[in-house]
Amino acid sequence: MRRFALILLLWPGFVAAEEFQLLTGDEILMALAGKKLDYGEGVTQTFDSNMLTQYFSGRPSSGRWAVRDDRYCSVWPPSDYWACYEVKKHGDTIRFVDDAGNATDGTYAK
Repeated sequence: MRRFALILLLWPGFVAAEEFQLLTGDEILMALAGKKLDYGEGVTQTFDSNMLTQYFSGRPSSGRWAVRDDRYCSVWPPSDYWACYEVKKHGDTIRFVDDAGNATDGTYAK
């Protein structure tokens, strides 16, 4: 049995299946548009197909989102600064990674 477990661990397809996969622009749109993510502790975010987003953490906050150069970008008025992130996916988990390497994970809300 140990030999079988070791083979699975060394098999490249098995190891790759356990990792987050970097999404392209089209994949980001498919992963987010019309969806809602749950970040835990009552914090959620919706991504409307009309490129509006709502972040709920005790109270709602409205912003806009876009895909630019294969990255998710958002702006939260009154600021006009667009923050952009790489987006990765593993199963039902979406990971946003900023330029410093900090990651935020959300799972699809049911």
